[in-house]
Amino acid sequence: MASLRVTLGTLALRNPVLSASGTFGHGLEMQGFCPPSAIGGLVSKTVTLRPRPGNPLPRLCETSGGLLNSIGLENRGIDAYVRDVVPVVASADTWIVTNIGGEAPGDFAELAERLDACDAIDAFEVNLSCPNVQGGKLPFGTDPVAAARVIELVRARTRKPVWAKLSPNVARIGEMARAVEGAGADAVTAVNTLLGMAVDWRSRSAGLATVQGGYSGPPIKPVALRCAWECSRAVAIPVIGCGGIQCAADVLEFLVAGCTAVQVGTWSFADPGALARLPGEIAALLDAARVDDVGCLIGTLRDGLGPRPVRAATVAGA
Repeated sequence: MASLRVTLGTLALRNPVLSASGTFGHGLEMQGFCPPSAIGGLVSKTVTLRPRPGNPLPRLCETSGGLLNSIGLENRGIDAYVRDVVPVVASADTWIVTNIGGEAPGDFAELAERLDACDAIDAFEVNLSCPNVQGGKLPFGTDPVAAARVIELVRARTRKPVWAKLSPNVARIGEMARAVEGAGADAVTAVNTLLGMAVDWRSRSAGLATVQGGYSGPPIKPVALRCAWECSRAVAIPVIGCGGIQCAADVLEFLVAGCTAVQVGTWSFADPGALARLPGEIAALLDAARVDDVGCLIGTLRDGLGPRPVRAATVAGA
C-alpha cells in the first residue's frame, strides 16, 4: 500500500487528511463516525475568549450546490474549552489543532498565551476571517498588515506551530500568504468560505438572518484550488488546502497544486463517515496508479512557471 505520511512543518501526519474547523465540532461529537486515529489531525471549531451565542436563526441555508452558513462563531469560550474539551481530546490518537478567533489583535494573543500551557494542543490555527472591531469590522484576513500583526502577536506567545487560515475574498491571496509568513506563520490554510447569499423570491426574504454568509461545498473547489496554488507559489511554508473536497481525487489535486495536506469540512455534514474512509480511498487510488508515496505528488503541477519557493527541511514529530 502507498505511504500516506506527510510532514507538515514539525508535525508528522499519518495521512494528509484533517478535519476543517467548524464542521467537526471539537472532534468529540464525531468519534462514532470517525475515530481520531483515522486521520492526520483534528482542527477544532473556533474558540474565543468569551462565550458567544452566535448569530440569529436561520444561520444555515442549503443551496443547489453547496451550503451557506452564518453561525457567528458560537462557542462556550476558552474557560469551558480548557475545562471540558482539552482533557478529553488529550487522549485522541492524532494531532490536535485549536482554531482561535477574536475581535481585536490582543484577543488572539491572550488565547495563544493561555492555551500554550495545554500539552494536549499541538498547534494553533488562527481564524483571520474574524471581524476586526478596531478596524471598522473588516475581517483581519482582508488586510495584510492587520493579518501580520495578529500572527506576530500569536507567534510571540507560543512555541507551538501557528497556521494562518486565509480568506478567499481578497484580490491577491499570495500577498496575504507572504504577509503572514513574514510575521512568523508556520503554515497557511487556504481557504475559508467564500462570501455568498441566497434569496427566496416568493417571500422576498434572504436565506440567512444575516443576509450574507460563508459559502462552502463542491462548487467552491476550483476557487479554493486556485487560491491554494497561488499561496504555494508565494511562500516557502506549507500550504493546507481546503474547500470543496469530496473524494480522494480532489485531495490529490490539491497536493499536485502545491498543498502538503488538506482539510475536509462540508462533506462531513452530508456524509459523517467520509473522513474515516478517505485515507483508504487515497491509498487505493495511488496503488492503482503505481504511486508508492503520496508525498511525491506535492507541488508537481506542470504550470510552466519555474521552481517554487524552497521549503526548509524539518524533523517530523511522532
